[in-house]
Amino acid sequence: MSVSDSSGPDGAAPQNKLLILAADADVYAGLIAAEKLQNLEVFTDSGTTVVSTGIIADCNIILGEPSLVKSVLSSASGLQWVQSSWAGVDSLCQPGLRRDYVLTGVKDVFGPMINEYVTAYIFALERGLFEMQSAQRRKKWHPLPYRQAADITVGIVGLGSIGQFLAASLGKFGIRVTGLNRSGAACADVEQVYTLENLADFLADPDYVVVTLPDTHQTRHFINAESLAMMKPSAVLINVGRGSVVSEQDLVDALQRGVIAGAVLDVFEQEPLPQSSPLWDTPNTYITPHIAADSFPENIVRIFAENYRRFIQRQPLMHVIDLELGY
Repeated sequence: MSVSDSSGPDGAAPQNKLLILAADADVYAGLIAAEKLQNLEVFTDSGTTVVSTGIIADCNIILGEPSLVKSVLSSASGLQWVQSSWAGVDSLCQPGLRRDYVLTGVKDVFGPMINEYVTAYIFALERGLFEMQSAQRRKKWHPLPYRQAADITVGIVGLGSIGQFLAASLGKFGIRVTGLNRSGAACADVEQVYTLENLADFLADPDYVVVTLPDTHQTRHFINAESLAMMKPSAVLINVGRGSVVSEQDLVDALQRGVIAGAVLDVFEQEPLPQSSPLWDTPNTYITPHIAADSFPENIVRIFAENYRRFIQRQPLMHVIDLELGY
């Protein structure tokens, strides 16, 4: 279904055709129309109104959810550029998929929301809010000891845009922040940056280990029995990256044996998390349904609009993804 036709200044037909693939495609289309982008015809596919194969073949630009984009790659013969609406693009980076287009991701959008989630759980656990709620239901006056923020250390695994935003925010509370990245390069607001060669030293220190890694061949099951054993018994793992980064079997075993104190998990190897998963009943485990940071269309369209203006001016696009590396 065509929803927008923005002709050029001379009234010529649009030079570019955009296909929006998202459950809320019409919302995206309305926001894009408000941007008044030149030379752009827009089609939408929300899963209920499906565009024809012919239209897909004519569209040289796609904006959408990577899993939906993957399903039309073979039909999009004229494709030049895909703008992902999600942070995770692993479904488009799998071996054997085409590589003859530019894929751009989403950055500087999810950091604030991830920060809200991580900070909320850290202070909820530090102040014993879950225990106090339970005590309230039992009408029990139950004061609990707690640490001040200056006595807490958070180790961030992955110092990309999300990790850097998180470090800056936690530092404002007085929390000590360390980090891990491939290069070991210094990072603002991070007291010490470690590399994989010093993984044991890095994991031995934090009270909270926050994982922000993407899904790549190198990161799958990065958190496993070996790395969990490197953490101190009082540590809590928080995963807001990708579910594949954590070996769930190893994590369940570590939590049951008291290798670490707890886990806050927003992402999983299989989503929705199956009812048969032992994580549901594992002690000191807090599960949320992949809601730490949502893709709000207004945020994604701002990135798309800026990239589209660059695209028609033949300028380098922002946030280009290496399809081989996956980020």
